[in-house]
Amino acid sequence: MNRKLRFGMIGGGRGAFIGAVHRIAARMDGEAELVAGAFSSDAARSRASGADLHLDPKRVYGSYQEMARAEAKRPAGDRLDFVVIVTPNHQHFPPAKLFLEKGFNVVCDKPVTLNLAEAKKLQAIVKQAKKVFVLTHNYTGNAMVKQARALVAAGQLGQIRKIIVEYPQGWLSTRLEATGQKQAAWRSDPKKSGAAGAMGDIGTHAENLARYITGLHIAELCADLTSFVPGRKLDDDGNILVRYRGGAKGVLHASQISVGEENNLSIRVWGEKAGLEWKQEHPNELTVKYPDRPAEIWRRGNGYVGAAAKKAARIPPGHPEGYLEAFGNIYREAFRAIAAEVTGRRPPRDLDFPTIADGVEGMQFIETAVRSAKLGARWVKFPQ
Repeated sequence: MNRKLRFGMIGGGRGAFIGAVHRIAARMDGEAELVAGAFSSDAARSRASGADLHLDPKRVYGSYQEMARAEAKRPAGDRLDFVVIVTPNHQHFPPAKLFLEKGFNVVCDKPVTLNLAEAKKLQAIVKQAKKVFVLTHNYTGNAMVKQARALVAAGQLGQIRKIIVEYPQGWLSTRLEATGQKQAAWRSDPKKSGAAGAMGDIGTHAENLARYITGLHIAELCADLTSFVPGRKLDDDGNILVRYRGGAKGVLHASQISVGEENNLSIRVWGEKAGLEWKQEHPNELTVKYPDRPAEIWRRGNGYVGAAAKKAARIPPGHPEGYLEAFGNIYREAFRAIAAEVTGRRPPRDLDFPTIADGVEGMQFIETAVRSAKLGARWVKFPQ
């Protein structure tokens, strides 16, 4: 491309957390610029947010519907190349459907939709529209996560036997939603968050990370979900036993009432020959363990890592990279696909970002876990 990609944002205005993260990540490599947005369902707040970002007031809208109508009419030389959806879960499907049908590529925050039925509908729409759809499971963008994946794929661990993945947080250990805190309010509301709370919000990250690194898909699971905080409508803690296709076993834990924890996502994988461990709060290191020699500490940016990990590293070793850079890596890969779509070229074969298929599998995970819990923590087969 001989220009930057142009994008618009739905949601992510004043008071929002994830919108700013997406804007930083999308601009990290200088390949895209924000030119339009419907930043809030409140028109005045949307205009104020657009002013904060120094956007042309004519391209700041009071609703995503207004934005879709106006942007679709713009000439090709000024038209948006993609839109970014960073709203609460219940507002993922409607704008994604509308913009795909109007011919725009879409980047969407996770989980992909409010429920599985919407996810399957959206998958059909993506296929029919023939547009790029990106789901921002950002942790897969970490360099040492990619190194872990490469080691598993190369058979360095042997056949995988055991996976333990956990994501404890402590920020909802009290009924924060009752204080008016915006993030807590919508994430604990079934009408906006969906059928699950902690398991839908961060448990999906844990499930996706395990699947990305090992390539294994769930065969069946047994879930115990709990709402510890009195008056809370959705789970704030969950523990799941997992049986993977091929015979591996796993344990998945997600909690938002683990007092003192911040964002302690971590994964341990054991095979016949070796094991590995990665922690999100220390993302530049990957530990590989063997039965007959000392454990190895692999560090991001060094010459001994594989091609995917090298590509994901942005600065020399010893300078920490983490959450924002991983997000940026997702966008950088997405831009390769979006640039190809915009210019009418075939997409590269080695694209590496989460797609609508990952979104559907994530929603299958949520609904299967909720069903198992409602049945009294019974084993439930995963949809095929």
